[in-house]
Amino acid sequence: MVHLIPGDPVAALLGDLFNQETYEAVQARLGLDRPLVAQYLTFMRNVASGQLGTSFRSDRPVLQIIVEQFPYTLQLAIGAMVLSVALGIPIGTLAAVHRGRPADYITMGVALLAVCVPSFVLGLGMLLLFSLKLGWFPTIGAGTGFVDTLRSLTLPAVALGLRTAALLSRIARSSLLNVLNLDFVRTAHAKGVPRRLVLYRHALRNSLLPVITILGLNLGQLLAGTAIVEIVFSRPGIGKLLVDAVLSRDFPQIQGTMLIFLVNVTIVNTLVDVAYSLADPRIKYV
Repeated sequence: MVHLIPGDPVAALLGDLFNQETYEAVQARLGLDRPLVAQYLTFMRNVASGQLGTSFRSDRPVLQIIVEQFPYTLQLAIGAMVLSVALGIPIGTLAAVHRGRPADYITMGVALLAVCVPSFVLGLGMLLLFSLKLGWFPTIGAGTGFVDTLRSLTLPAVALGLRTAALLSRIARSSLLNVLNLDFVRTAHAKGVPRRLVLYRHALRNSLLPVITILGLNLGQLLAGTAIVEIVFSRPGIGKLLVDAVLSRDFPQIQGTMLIFLVNVTIVNTLVDVAYSLADPRIKYV
């Protein structure tokens, strides 16, 4: 399907050096003169042998480039996910406990607004305010030392994770409200168990399955959907790597990066299944 992308990778590589003889030589060297089926089979053989081919643009192994860039994307995705959990679950719990009160309306209203704001709009706004006007955070790059890395990560993680935090808070509220209406919660209250203990030890734990599902789905999306934020903040990462590969028609890099995205989603879904059994001992996998 990458061959449906408009443009010619050979012409993009040659630029001003373009002539028919050179074009045909480069096309043959890259294997683009062969039928699509043959090119696909070559790609699959490379994957089976643990290789993803060679980048047209840099003439380096695709897997090596991804390994170099992936830690930046993983760093950003984990930062966004930590922020989502730290904000989403407490806010959702607060809204559920104070259902129908001002705290509920305010938190869910803010969450609805956060869900509707695109990450790149939020990122640009934070860049203008906190980087350009106030100078609290760097505008570009991923930093070098621990402190610089943390400062460079803060704004992108907020831009990427705030929407997930808002979605998580709404799911946590809804799930917790369903559990609070169950018989075992009413029985615990009737036996005189302290309200805080009922909430955090019994109700909250039993409401975590939908939350874990959303966390897993969003972690997979975060690992595969960091491109816009990485471009806005000029951060390295495989999201930006994919966009650059599309712009330069670097077919092996596009295919390899997309394959890594799919592997990440598969791994995350497997971890979510494991987390189900940890959150609810009644769930067993035979």
